[in-house]
Amino acid sequence: MATPSTGPSSGPSSGPARVVVLVSGAGTNLQALLDAAADPAYGATVVAVGADREGVEGLARAERAGVPAFVCPLKDFGSRQEWDAALTGAVAAHEPDVVVLAGFMKLVGAAFLDRFAGRVVNTHPALCPSFPGTSGPADALVYGVKVTGATLFVVDAGVDTGPIVAQVAVPVEEGDDVASLHERIKTAERSMLVDAVGRMAREGFVVEGRQVRFGTGRSIV
Repeated sequence: MATPSTGPSSGPSSGPARVVVLVSGAGTNLQALLDAAADPAYGATVVAVGADREGVEGLARAERAGVPAFVCPLKDFGSRQEWDAALTGAVAAHEPDVVVLAGFMKLVGAAFLDRFAGRVVNTHPALCPSFPGTSGPADALVYGVKVTGATLFVVDAGVDTGPIVAQVAVPVEEGDDVASLHERIKTAERSMLVDAVGRMAREGFVVEGRQVRFGTGRSIV
């Protein structure tokens, strides 16, 4: 698991990497990971799917794939700290090597980040550090950039501020609106996520300050 000496590194040295995926909606990124993990050479397997609400398509995708699922709604708890502790316990029960926030629309808290230090990743529909927050594609259009994209990063206590694992560029086309741009970003994002999680599993990784390096941690395959 994570080692504090030079920054968090990858976990166990044998078996496919255990991935828990958290979703809030349709779960298209989850599906991409499930599809990739069907190939034993991918090096990772989705061992559980969690959601912050009932009835979302992401949970249905998990059921169809035969993957255990759980729901941890914020409204069921008296405080965010109680919810964060419950979510932490639910994820920890599946002993993940990596936790992927795949369209998970809640900010995890200190207990969660402490428990899974350096092993929680999230995607953002912009090239960080540009355009953080919930309106990355719209902000890119307003600013008039010619290239935007998607970022996979290690989650920290900020908003889209963690060390960058991978990025992919997406050109802004003449006549783009928010919907068309965001759709192309999401397509590129899925490919980037699948590739990066596979590399994390097969090659190992380490987080040193703001640098995420593949092939320098212990392999988790």
